[in-house]
Amino acid sequence: MNYARAQHFPARLQSLSQLRHFLESFCTEAGLGRDAALRLNIVLEELFVNTVVHGHRGDCDAPVWLTLTSDSACVVLSYEDTSPPYNPYGEARAVESTVQARTVGGLGVQLTHELAEAREYAYVFGRNRIRLRVRAA
Repeated sequence: MNYARAQHFPARLQSLSQLRHFLESFCTEAGLGRDAALRLNIVLEELFVNTVVHGHRGDCDAPVWLTLTSDSACVVLSYEDTSPPYNPYGEARAVESTVQARTVGGLGVQLTHELAEAREYAYVFGRNRIRLRVRAA
């Protein structure tokens, strides 16, 4: 059975609790298990925090649009914001193997890359659009 929900949120870190509540409601209503809900939570939190902190350089009222669609196999997450164009999946990043060798940042994007089965990015009509497929089971 397909299930879909959409909502927008202001690009403010305090909106994370609303985002989490929206996601939890979606997962419950779509019948998703704990593992899928945790994967989605990590991905959404990373995308949202990056939008606020790096894209907008702080809290603002710019909207972040989120659409979640599920079927028995996967959840498709569509995430859009109006921060400057940036494709987090456009360049391959080497992840250093030791803490001493690592530079700060970049692990969150790598984590969202690993948790999603498929990723696509586009800059369309003044919006960054990221679409990710995440396993539902």
